[in-house]
Amino acid sequence: MDISFLNPLLAFVWGFLKTWWWIFPPFFLFRPFIYFWLYWRSDLFDARTPRITLEIKMPQNVEKPLKAMESVFSGFWQIYDPPNPREKWLEGQYQLGFAIEIVSVEGQVHFYLRIPKSQRKLFESAVYSQYPDAELQEVEDYTKAIPQNIPNKDWRMWGASYKLNNPSCYPIKTYSKFFEVSPDTKEEKRVDPIAILVEGLSRLGEGEHMWIHFLMTPFSPVDEAGKPYVAQGRKIVDKLVRRPEPVKPSTVWQDLGSVGSVLVTGKAPEVPQAQQQQEIIPPEMKLTPGEREIVSGIEEKLSKPSFDTVLRFVYIARTDKYDSSAKALAMSYFQQFSTAHANFLRPLETTKVHTILTFPLDRRRGYVRRRRLFVRHINRLGPYWPAFGGGSFVLNIEELASMFHFPSKITFPSGAAPRVEVRKGQAPAGLPVQEE
Repeated sequence: MDISFLNPLLAFVWGFLKTWWWIFPPFFLFRPFIYFWLYWRSDLFDARTPRITLEIKMPQNVEKPLKAMESVFSGFWQIYDPPNPREKWLEGQYQLGFAIEIVSVEGQVHFYLRIPKSQRKLFESAVYSQYPDAELQEVEDYTKAIPQNIPNKDWRMWGASYKLNNPSCYPIKTYSKFFEVSPDTKEEKRVDPIAILVEGLSRLGEGEHMWIHFLMTPFSPVDEAGKPYVAQGRKIVDKLVRRPEPVKPSTVWQDLGSVGSVLVTGKAPEVPQAQQQQEIIPPEMKLTPGEREIVSGIEEKLSKPSFDTVLRFVYIARTDKYDSSAKALAMSYFQQFSTAHANFLRPLETTKVHTILTFPLDRRRGYVRRRRLFVRHINRLGPYWPAFGGGSFVLNIEELASMFHFPSKITFPSGAAPRVEVRKGQAPAGLPVQEE
């Protein structure tokens, strides 16, 4: 076959590329440039934003309902202050977040807040407003108390990141399903879901650690992160209640096509079936009890302040103390908030590696996964770091209050969790003061 006719074409293409090659690289390098620029600026801003760890010592008796913890998270949400374009692209600012953590250090259970130092007063005010007898004390980061090169020959670990099985607008099981919410409810009549977790964490022995992290970033329904979340929830509700989709206005070309069809056929355009008749029974009345509960749960979830959340846990122990069954403590705790018809938590990524074709590499891949999870955990990074975002889901203040709250001494009498020993109070007003 003669292909000599291709020579002039190839010569033209080569000459064009040789002369104008410099036009194409910007199109291919633009997105990498944007990523590295934003990463560099954000890293500089992060270095200028110190963070501290506050330990929350619980009161002796926590008698307030879980609604009080919901108010605490509502106070935490006030950290919301998104940057404008100049602050984002030139100064590297981003929406600040924080972490709430449940930690067991050799059987001693602690509750921590990992927050930006500049926002300390805001977090203290949120906690003290509902729990005035609690104490917040600045402590050293507990993750630094163990070797930073885990896993190694002396230390083993297992961990997992979690995600929601269904879209984030579907709610998980909240405290209203566990407790009899009433002002007269006595503490001993409540079934506290966190008690099983704290009890299990208190039974870890020497050389064993378990860390549970909630990395949280507030967002608003009107910003870039909130609009798709709210739109998705409303779309699901409309589908469940069988609401007809709004009729889109016709375009000029559709109108011209309709006019032409009338002129050619002499028949008027057909009216959509949905517009010809209306059902006697409203679609809302056809919902099953389960569908009605889902619609109510979605609408209630969308109505409350929410956080973009990353949830993970790790179990770390010395090699001779490692107990593979200990990881079930956190997994069974998360399972309590599952509802089959709405939403539930399941692992996004674990450190388990079992393959068929690449089984000779399983040991190395397992080490890489454990090392990667450990680094992200101690630095409070997202599951897909260094990529921006991903691996997170949305929890509102009611769901967070259900998963993170302070167990009372009645539901959890063990001394494994530190509590305030002496109740503190202010001096009475009008107390005479003698001046020297």
